[in-house]
Amino acid sequence: QVQLVESGGGLVQPGDSLRLSCQGSGRTFSDYSMAWFRQAPGKEREFVGSINWSGSRKYYANSVSSRFTISRDNAKNTLYLEMKSLTPEDTAVYHCAAVIVAGLPMGDDEYQFWGPGTQVTVSS
Repeated sequence: QVQLVESGGGLVQPGDSLRLSCQGSGRTFSDYSMAWFRQAPGKEREFVGSINWSGSRKYYANSVSSRFTISRDNAKNTLYLEMKSLTPEDTAVYHCAAVIVAGLPMGDDEYQFWGPGTQVTVSS
């Protein structure tokens, strides 16, 4: 199995950029399709984006597709989420998740391993 730990969250102002990282350890990182999810207070967990094992395929939620970029560096066992033009609506706890599968699942119930999350707060 793989263990995941997110980092890079914080308090930023509207319009700012932020890069989140998800460090994996344990089983071979490149075995996994990866995703980012987020959960705002009082709301259900929401799919942000996913990436296949090699990084050659990516899929994004419509709400972030023009502003967020997901990438991975398998040599460093790290998943990234580059976020631009942040708004208060992006405030949430961001989690990375992993599963061994050929596709790019969007449902949180399809992912097997999860990190504890990192808080992103967008506020002026």
